[in-house]
Amino acid sequence: MRRSRKQDDHVDESWLIPYADILTLLLALFIVLFASSEVDAKKFEAIAESFNSAMVGGKAVLEFESSIEPIDETSQTTNREESIPSIGDPNERTSEQDTGEMTPERDQKELEDLQYAIEGYIQEKGLSSRLQTELTTQGLLLTITEGVLFSSGSAEVVGESRQFVAEMANMLISDPARQIMIEGHTDNQPIQTLEYPSNWELSSSRAINFMKILLENEKLDPTKFSATGYGEYQPIETNDTAEGRAENRRVEVLIMPYSQQTNE
Repeated sequence: MRRSRKQDDHVDESWLIPYADILTLLLALFIVLFASSEVDAKKFEAIAESFNSAMVGGKAVLEFESSIEPIDETSQTTNREESIPSIGDPNERTSEQDTGEMTPERDQKELEDLQYAIEGYIQEKGLSSRLQTELTTQGLLLTITEGVLFSSGSAEVVGESRQFVAEMANMLISDPARQIMIEGHTDNQPIQTLEYPSNWELSSSRAINFMKILLENEKLDPTKFSATGYGEYQPIETNDTAEGRAENRRVEVLIMPYSQQTNE
């Protein structure tokens, strides 16, 4: 009788079973949440199956229809590659990349800005009758009449004009450098001196001497410059009048668009 009484007084521990189940469910819940945060369907399902097999009795707690779409590794890789700009081989850069992704619109705008700056300089110095600018399909053309730079029959830039050429050189600086063509022109009046046997030599010497002064500016790239003499054969006015001949005696500076530059 005494032994039977002790068994009756024994504490009922049946509550431990549901308590253990609750702990197990909580653990499973946290694992599910962790797996969901990784957004990897395959790992999620593997964890679910592992806990389902460990659970005893009843319907498995982690039985579900996956609401997470499987990850398409191929498309994910493709999207990743598309989101990263392709730099490419530095040795195979295109001409557009070499000019800082220069577009025709940006190219045109830069030439227009340069023309505006030079026009301002012309107005400031009172050179509107001797220096003109024109934006053409070939580039920005600067026309300088003979009287600004040279004495009659000479190819030497007169002393006071050297400062003008030096200031113009500063306006020609660009990055990357543009190709610049210097062209010398004369009227049709013949010249025959020891130094200049014909207008060919005179026009060429004027273009070269003008270019040399420009290139005293070390920020300009000599490889982008060329000088040509056209003599009397490309007049812009008639040679029948003194005024026309004065217009024909000129130096022209053509600043070329990047799209028309040649690769040397």
